[in-house]
Amino acid sequence: MTIRKIFTLSLILSFLSVFIFNVSAQGPSNFKKNTIKGKVIDNELEVPLEYATISVQNTEDPSDITGGITNAEGEFSVEVKDGIYNIIVEFISYETREYKNRAVRNDLDLGVIKLGLGSENLDEVVVRAETTQVDIRLDKKIYNIGKDLTTAGGTVSDALNNVPSISVDIEGGISLRGNQNVRILINGKPSAMAGFGSTDVLSQLPAEAIERVEVITSPSARYDAEGTAGIINIILRKKETLGFNGSVSLNAGIPENASISTNLNYRTDKYNLFTTTGYRYSESPGYAYFDTRYFEPREDGFLGDIAYDRNIEDRDYDRINRGFNTNVGLEWYISDMSSITGSVFYRIGDDRDITLNVNDYLIGNQELLGTNRMETENEDDESVQFSLNYMKKFDNKGHELTADFQYEIDSETQDAFIEEPVLYNNTDIEAVRVPSESTITLEDQKEYLLQVDYVRPIGEESQFEAGYRGNFENEVTDYKLFQENVDGDFILNESQTNIFDYSENVQAIYTQYGTKFGDFSFLLGLRLENTNLKGEIDSELTEAELQEEFSFDINTDFDNNYLGLFPTLNLIYELGEEENITLGYNRRINRPRGWYINPFPSRSSRNNIFQGNPNLNPAFSNAFDLGYLKRWEKLTLTSSVYYQRETDAFQRVSEEIKISGPSGQDIEVIRSIPFNLATNDRMGAELGFLYNPADWLRLNGSVNLFQFKLDGEFNGVDYSQENSSWFGRFSSKVTLPAKIDWQTNLYYRGPSDEIQGTQDGILNVDLAFSKEILNEKATISLNVRDIFNGRKRSSTTTTEFFNQESEFQWRQGQSVNVAFIYRFNQKKQRQERRGGGEDFEEGEF
Repeated sequence: MTIRKIFTLSLILSFLSVFIFNVSAQGPSNFKKNTIKGKVIDNELEVPLEYATISVQNTEDPSDITGGITNAEGEFSVEVKDGIYNIIVEFISYETREYKNRAVRNDLDLGVIKLGLGSENLDEVVVRAETTQVDIRLDKKIYNIGKDLTTAGGTVSDALNNVPSISVDIEGGISLRGNQNVRILINGKPSAMAGFGSTDVLSQLPAEAIERVEVITSPSARYDAEGTAGIINIILRKKETLGFNGSVSLNAGIPENASISTNLNYRTDKYNLFTTTGYRYSESPGYAYFDTRYFEPREDGFLGDIAYDRNIEDRDYDRINRGFNTNVGLEWYISDMSSITGSVFYRIGDDRDITLNVNDYLIGNQELLGTNRMETENEDDESVQFSLNYMKKFDNKGHELTADFQYEIDSETQDAFIEEPVLYNNTDIEAVRVPSESTITLEDQKEYLLQVDYVRPIGEESQFEAGYRGNFENEVTDYKLFQENVDGDFILNESQTNIFDYSENVQAIYTQYGTKFGDFSFLLGLRLENTNLKGEIDSELTEAELQEEFSFDINTDFDNNYLGLFPTLNLIYELGEEENITLGYNRRINRPRGWYINPFPSRSSRNNIFQGNPNLNPAFSNAFDLGYLKRWEKLTLTSSVYYQRETDAFQRVSEEIKISGPSGQDIEVIRSIPFNLATNDRMGAELGFLYNPADWLRLNGSVNLFQFKLDGEFNGVDYSQENSSWFGRFSSKVTLPAKIDWQTNLYYRGPSDEIQGTQDGILNVDLAFSKEILNEKATISLNVRDIFNGRKRSSTTTTEFFNQESEFQWRQGQSVNVAFIYRFNQKKQRQERRGGGEDFEEGEF
């Protein structure tokens, strides 16, 4: 074959290959997927940047845009068809890297992409948002906590009191939309940090530990059905900045209090070690006043033959709280698709309370007898929680499996000594001696949690989820009451001494499906939950004797099971990019806690006791919520209306009964006891706004109006009632000259009618000033809380036996606090990981 023929054949083959390639490019092979990949790192530290954004746009069809984000290793992978593309790599506060007009015919590896900080951010410390922002999901509102100056040096409880829809009363009780039956979660799970169902620990953890608060008024099937008001999920900070970084907070104030807390974090590309540790000391003086007028003269077995028709109690509380807590955790990145996180939370408390109670007994406004009752109580408690979380991602589109195991143990010892010497005696009785009392309470509590959640996206706009949760809790309370007899000996009061062994076991399976089509999204779920409540009372008295002593039926060994279905439905309709309407429905349960069931009374005084009711059944509710959100450039407006119908709701009432003393004498006391009502209908509306008219001025506020109607009776007394009330809050933050921030917070709860009386309104006003120092690495702040001394509860209670006017103030007077926070190695703060494997955002389809 000649060279000419070989050359001619080569040209023909070349032409044919080009023709075949062009035809195939227009045929089925045009849909061949190519992969664009690479790794994004910090230019200076040379560490991976997680959640950097990759945008890929087809130059021939600008509407053809795709992309992705980097994983924990800084790696990304984006699939595209053949074409010419502009590729943009971005990360917050960093310079943007662009690759223009890149031809992609096969897999493209961009290699290692180094990003440097943007010039405008080189000296900036990005720590947290300036203001609290709100984000709407299908089943919740998410408040990303900003720089709230009034809570600097404060606690988690202080911070919650500034979140819309949430209020914290003077005793630390938390309510949602005026309803105290709210479930408190930490990082999506029940936790020793929340005090095993109480809120005491939230008054010790620093407010700086909060990253965001999720207000879940219409919980999806993923969440425990407990809490008829809804769920408050507190997400704590877990630093994700690479390298070693953290912050130290020092606080001191009047009344005497001081605390120190540290948040430390060390992260590499394989693991993340984090800890929050703190110690807190505080003195909290309080005050209470009770003026009780009896409609008929009464006798007290301890006061001999003295009959009186009025008792005035004037109490002063002197509380000393000392507490240490630490949370240490390690997150190990097994691969870019799986991780294990383990943490240990430890808390120890040493508290001492001294209560001075001056009692005056009168008849016809004539003073008969005065006593000075002093109660000294010491409380030691210790909590340990072990948590383990495993997360496995099957792809980068949300297909994942998570498993959680948690074990908690808590022990608490309380001992109290009560003495009541007589101040004066204007009766004919020569000697009146009020005996002393001594109580010892031992509480041990254990709790196990096992939870598995599976999430499977279906296409681009739908998602399926299923899971299991088992929560097993046991609490043993050993209570002993010793009372002094006429000979001066301390005798065990067998009628009130007991051991109460109580277990609450809850198991549930759930499934839910969500999808989005156009501007409409919905999330539909169903939860099957079994509640097992069982208790055993060990007492010196028989069941019949206990029933006679406490005047109602008592089952000393009960084992109750409640199986129920809990459907949920959440809808959202996008009216525009910054405007939407939400609608939610859910069925919930309110399980009585152990102290609400324990029939043996606790003694806040000799004349007033609280007693649990072992006959309490869980309450069930059906709730509806309709919400609206609208955002403008400087204004965000949220609003909602809601309705809830609760059956077998329980409510506390006061009544007069007689209990036995150590020598067999009858003692008349006022007993507060919970019982099941027939129904509780609650409805309301709330409106909130966030407004930033200028860089130097930020405003936010909310108002909540609610009404409830009770229908039921107890012991032949009708407690049906209608009540309406409201609460509102307003906050302003002004930047003064010299970059000093000034913040004012105002909270007011309106007066209300209770089932046995009325309660006056409560006003609370806080002021705070703050300034960044040391090149914005540190913050110093001064705040004054309750400047008008209005955070007190004044109420009137009326029953068929008595009328009582009372006033209570948990922390008396104003408080002044100075806080200093120093941050180190936080100049290059990355975005927080979305929940760190702890929380899945429903509705992001």
